[in-house]
Amino acid sequence: MDMQAFFKMSYGLYVVSSSDGARRSGCVVNTLTQVTAEPAQLMVAINKDNLTAEIIRGAGRFTGTVLSEDAGMELIGRFGFHSGREMDKFAEIPFAEDAAGIPYPTGHAAARFSCRVVKELDVGTHILFIGEVEEAERLLDEEPMTYAYYHRVKKGLTPKNASSYNPTEKAAVREAPKKESWRCTICGYVHEGELPEDFTCPVCGVGAELFEKVE
Repeated sequence: MDMQAFFKMSYGLYVVSSSDGARRSGCVVNTLTQVTAEPAQLMVAINKDNLTAEIIRGAGRFTGTVLSEDAGMELIGRFGFHSGREMDKFAEIPFAEDAAGIPYPTGHAAARFSCRVVKELDVGTHILFIGEVEEAERLLDEEPMTYAYYHRVKKGLTPKNASSYNPTEKAAVREAPKKESWRCTICGYVHEGELPEDFTCPVCGVGAELFEKVE
């Protein structure tokens, strides 16, 4: 099977988040999509190991935020390469809450949706949530970020818990550098120039030992 064929499928890049009153968290996904118009419904697949999935199951609600093309790797890394069990992902970033108290990031957000879960399906490693849209709002006129743009322009990698994770991806996205470059093997962040021994990745926080030189 040619796993690179999956790179030809078109996706967006979103932050899906939820709160059960005591906890709040969110994660980056490329699986948020509209499934019906009347009523308006969205579906999203989230890894069972993610705290976000656990909170959505308890709260019965989630928000979906469409990231714009100018969203930085710091924001993507916060929601895509860190665990909500270890940090409050909404701390120190701009965010708002919908009418039900579910948070969503407001920085670099092209649009946002608030959904009430009406059905869920166990699909193995992931849970498929179907939510009826109760709120929808356009926030910015900026172009929404596609998953292809994230890979091609941002040079980002796919989180291990993502539905589209492919262990061969690192080889597929590597390009010849113009000068010495080092790539984080966890999140794909590229550091240009000499890599200090005490360097830590600004996106996912790992040390220099987990960087590889881009040949």
